Amino acid sequence: MASVGPPPTSTQPDLPSGIAVFLKIPYAFILPEIVFGTWVWILVAATSVSFPLLQGWVMYVSLTSCLISLLLLLGYLLGFHKNSENWKVLDSLYHGATAILYMSAAVLQANATIHSESGPNSPLYYQLNCAATFFAFITTLLYILHAFSIYYQ
Repeated sequence: MASVGPPPTSTQPDLPSGIAVFLKIPYAFILPEIVFGTWVWILVAATSVSFPLLQGWVMYVSLTSCLISLLLLLGYLLGFHKNSENWKVLDSLYHGATAILYMSAAVLQANATIHSESGPNSPLYYQLNCAATFFAFITTLLYILHAFSIYYQ
C-alpha cells in the first residue's frame, strides 16, 4: 500500500530563461544595472577627469561590471544555466561583490564631484559629475537589491 502524503518538492532552482528573465525578480534588475552603469561610465568619460586615480577606478568598476552583467544577462537569455544551483550561487556572489565595488566607486565619484565645484568649466563638469554620482548610487542600490533578493529566494 502506498503512503499518501504531500508530493515531493523539487530542490532545483527555478531560474528563468529567455524573455522570462525580464519578468522575475531579482533577474529583472540586470538590465537596469547595465543601463545605469553605462550612464555612469559615459558621464565620467564626458568630464575633465581631474582626479585620474579616483575617477579611473569609477570607470573601471562601471565598465567591467557593465560587461560582466551583459554576459550574465546573455547567459540567462540563452539558458546557459540549465537550472543549476551553482549558477544561482555564482549570480549571488557576483552581485554581492559588485555591490561592494560599486559602493566604493560611488563614494569616490561623490568626492570627485565635491572637488569639481571649483575649477575651469566648473558648472558643466559639476553637473556631469553630479549625474554620474547619482547614477553610481542608484546602480549600487540595484546590485545590492539583486544580491539580497537572490540570497533570500
